[in-house]
Amino acid sequence: MIKRITLISSLILLLLTLSCFTPNKDKKNSSIKEKKNIVVGANQTENYIHLLKGKNIAVVANNTSVIFKNDTARYTHLVDSLLSLGIHITKVFAPEHGFRGSADAGEDLTDTIDSKTGLQIISLYGENKNPTKKQIYNYRKPTPEQLNNIEAIVFDIQDVGVRFYTYISTLHNVMEACAENNIPLIVLDRPNPNGHYVDGPVLEENTKSYAGLGPIPIVYGMTIGEYALMTNGEKWLNNGIQCNLKVIRLKNYTHKSTYSLPLRPSPNLPNDKSINLYPSLCLFEGTNVSCGRGTEMQLQIFGSPYLPSNIYKFSFIPKPNFGSKNPKHENEKCYGLDLSEADNLQSINFSWLIDAYRATTVKTNFFRDKAFNKLAGNTLLKQQIEQGLSMEEIRASWQKDLTDFKKTRAKYLRYPEN
Repeated sequence: MIKRITLISSLILLLLTLSCFTPNKDKKNSSIKEKKNIVVGANQTENYIHLLKGKNIAVVANNTSVIFKNDTARYTHLVDSLLSLGIHITKVFAPEHGFRGSADAGEDLTDTIDSKTGLQIISLYGENKNPTKKQIYNYRKPTPEQLNNIEAIVFDIQDVGVRFYTYISTLHNVMEACAENNIPLIVLDRPNPNGHYVDGPVLEENTKSYAGLGPIPIVYGMTIGEYALMTNGEKWLNNGIQCNLKVIRLKNYTHKSTYSLPLRPSPNLPNDKSINLYPSLCLFEGTNVSCGRGTEMQLQIFGSPYLPSNIYKFSFIPKPNFGSKNPKHENEKCYGLDLSEADNLQSINFSWLIDAYRATTVKTNFFRDKAFNKLAGNTLLKQQIEQGLSMEEIRASWQKDLTDFKKTRAKYLRYPEN
């Protein structure tokens, strides 16, 4: 009898245990939310392939323009996939760093032929020349001759959500060329790894350059698709023209989504930490301080021969490498900080820049005025640092412009902010 009671008790306990692992069918009352994988625009061929069939297509792409196969470790390039689906691609336009993504930052690139596909690759970074007039074309924009017979353009490049990351300038110019030549543009959206915050001074007209064409802050908190919608809607293109734009939206994405880029978006952004630090450390590009180009810790460290070693005890020696053929302070010992283990940023950190300026032994050569002002987006930030203002005082000076930008930005967001 005792054994029977024990057996029944064991069965009841087993049933109760198993019930803990039974899926909760009432999703509204469930405290556990299923985490779905983000689906990039390129993977949703069913939403755009019909717009391309039977047409002469140009693609704006680089090494990040891929279609994932079940997981992010396996993928095919968008161009290869579209060709296999019978889409008639006639040429490819490539941004900074080139079609395969291996060129230095700022390196002038020439047109070439892709060895794998035989397609013509036209560089939109460097001297994009008008083929008839043999002159440098305005703002590295596709020329009318280059767009002759093109019936639609597909734009698919992974962005990192920072104003001076030039892929959005490439987008701006491609949109303008499409508007001027009546060519539809299809943007395949991708997540923004810095899409969780908005910060920095808003670009002023007098510092506009290829490192910033739109009146946006350094970190603007939008996907590249949302940014395209804003560029069009706010009429930022030449003479207020607008292009025929379609954005293939992401699935399962919010602006608070954590997204680890499966592919290096450019040679000197090798990992998640460098991408998170990029908005803060890249300002050093406009100074005599290296931000790690020419090392294996790009955009995770900074240093200079002119920073005192008694304060900055970490050191490195830049040498030519992948993505940096002629690094700043080549073969010189630089003293600075290793930030590779720093907490992830939720805003731009200007304290490293301010402290470096205060500590440098050669203040007169610290700033490279033109380059720094283009990165900052104004001439005021340099003056504020030279005047000894704190990071809090500097940040307060751009809050009104930032608030106005956020109101504009809100009109074009297509994904939740939480």
